[in-house]
Amino acid sequence: MFAPADSAAAARRWSPSVLLRGSMLLHAGAVLGVALWPAYWPQGLALVVANQALLSVAGLLPRCRLLGPNLTRLPAAAAARGEVALTFDDGPDPAVTPQVLDLLDGAGARATFFCVGSALAHQSALAREIVRRGHLIENHTASHPKAFAAYGWRRMAAEVDGGQRLIAQATGRAPRFFRAVAGLRNPLLDPLLARQQLQLAAWTRRGYDTRCRDPQQVLRRLTRKLAAGDILLLHDGRCARTAEGEPVVLAVLPRLLAELKARGLRPVTLAAACASAAPSPALTGAAA
Repeated sequence: MFAPADSAAAARRWSPSVLLRGSMLLHAGAVLGVALWPAYWPQGLALVVANQALLSVAGLLPRCRLLGPNLTRLPAAAAARGEVALTFDDGPDPAVTPQVLDLLDGAGARATFFCVGSALAHQSALAREIVRRGHLIENHTASHPKAFAAYGWRRMAAEVDGGQRLIAQATGRAPRFFRAVAGLRNPLLDPLLARQQLQLAAWTRRGYDTRCRDPQQVLRRLTRKLAAGDILLLHDGRCARTAEGEPVVLAVLPRLLAELKARGLRPVTLAAACASAAPSPALTGAAA
């Protein structure tokens, strides 16, 4: 039997954001207007197209909250405790992830791994090792499709539900958090997440370590204006390599952990930081 998501996540019910409610009303009004005044169909069409463009732009901004709740910073209580969240995407990688775990152990840090369900299914021993060392595994889709944000209801649901199932099978725990591929999504995602009692999680800052081969530049991006409550995004899967062939994350992580320690910041899992937290502005449907 799989452990359920905690009570805070289990209480989540879908409610459309202000933008989505307005979009529904606009579409209904456009249809009614064209039915009553057919000559004005170009104006009605223009309004609908403009609205669709706005929805598309919102989905292309990973930290935007116009489409629904989106965790971009830890709750105020976690920030007051000096906590930050290290999150790793796209794994597990059998060559890289074990080294990431060793570095985290050496610093006494805990992290959240947003894993691809299909990759995790082939790395069951590594999945158990991640959990054994005190970290959490969360949902990063079943197969990490690049076109995820363009999917319709059925294909998007298959990725969300499939990731949830595969991760629960590997770890015995149903994920509480979900991160979209590259953070990109569309209005269909939020109701699907609510159905699975999942909370969308983005980040405060990222190092672009899948593209940048310079560890120092990645570190600067992660530590510029670094503060308690930040959610940092790195990659243990699909990470770039330095000129010497070393995975960038392995070159950056020791320096990042040292910087966190020097600033008195403590890396914890997202679940630990958000436990029993009241809804914060970072979780609302307001604009980012």
